[in-house]
Amino acid sequence: MKNIVLIGMPGSGKSTLGVLLAKAIGYSFIDTDLIIGKKANMPLQQILDRNGLDYFLELEQEVGESLECDRTVIATGGSMVMSDKAMQHLAEDSVVLYIDVPLDEIKRRVTNIRTRGIAFNKGDTLDDVFDERVPLYEKYADLSVVFENAADIENTVDKMVEKVKSVL
Repeated sequence: MKNIVLIGMPGSGKSTLGVLLAKAIGYSFIDTDLIIGKKANMPLQQILDRNGLDYFLELEQEVGESLECDRTVIATGGSMVMSDKAMQHLAEDSVVLYIDVPLDEIKRRVTNIRTRGIAFNKGDTLDDVFDERVPLYEKYADLSVVFENAADIENTVDKMVEKVKSVL
């Protein structure tokens, strides 16, 4: 049975929406950021601070390439799409769903870009990260759902369920 892989910007709601989606359709739930943190035995930001961006991205790719699950909603880190190998593996027998959130809303939600564990180059802004990643999210997505307003979470989950059920 297919998995559902959630992709999108940091702060787009992948983890929150993923848990709710999994409950609604009777799937398990995995958050790759938690797996990365457990594998490194430290929080994401500490991995970035101690080992650098390249190491973090390698670790993220390794996690993405090695996941084996069934009937699972997988919330990926926002930078997972930067690894073609990981995304190709995750997309096998999965539906990739892009949580599309406008940049202004991402900026409102993500106020701690330097401490949240977001993989980006030194000197980059949230605008730079957004501009770099949106084309990748669009490239890998089978489906997308717009999630503009956190207060509208139930409606967004309903839209996700409807879209996912149409392809499972």
